[in-house]
Amino acid sequence: MTTAASDGHQLAGLAALLADPTRARFCLALLDGRAWTAGELARVAGVAPSTTSDHLTRLVRGGLLVEERQGRHRYVRLADPAVAQLIEDLAGHHPPAPRPVRSLRAATADAALAHARTCYDHLAGRLGVRLRDALLDRRLLTDADGLALTRTGCDWLADLGVPVEELRGGRRPLLRDCLDWTERRPHLAGAVGAALCRRFAQLGWTVAGVGRAVRVTPAGVTALTGLGLAPAELTPAPPDPGRGGRA
Repeated sequence: MTTAASDGHQLAGLAALLADPTRARFCLALLDGRAWTAGELARVAGVAPSTTSDHLTRLVRGGLLVEERQGRHRYVRLADPAVAQLIEDLAGHHPPAPRPVRSLRAATADAALAHARTCYDHLAGRLGVRLRDALLDRRLLTDADGLALTRTGCDWLADLGVPVEELRGGRRPLLRDCLDWTERRPHLAGAVGAALCRRFAQLGWTVAGVGRAVRVTPAGVTALTGLGLAPAELTPAPPDPGRGGRA
């Protein structure tokens, strides 16, 4: 078998893993960066627990997931940031599908996710997109020849307590654009995007909400307003029960 033929079989096998709607829903749920049990994934995907084990075994064998066992419990998570990037990129090529109106509570939850959420380990939603815009506007980043940190940006990160040189030494890309599912514009991913997400939480600028939702605290509003974001951009818009979308 030629190299091209072998590569083709591998690519087809990977595509087949994600071609199943249940397995695809599992991978999308795991974009929150946590480890999930089979029962939790079965509930979020709306499938019977009896069918979940086989799907998860296929994803683990295919290298998309890794499993951890604690006593009788089996947990799975995405294998690494590269797999998360693959899932994000594939999902970003498909427009958000309208969801039927369910309740004001559900519409409020959807609005919170669209406003700010984690996308594996970095910030997404309107907050993530506007953060990237602000970093470019203040010339902390440049996209003149691919996305890159400026000297001012390196100094800003150092002052914030983000170890830039350590991030440069990792295997992960330092900076990467990730197409936002709800905004249809890029938010910031890569090692810097993940480090900012962690550091904002450590500083108390953001706190976890329901599921993947993230909420900006009063301290975060003050800090991010100083970075150039408008206060109105730091709180969710009122829910519109007449619209829906995938978060």
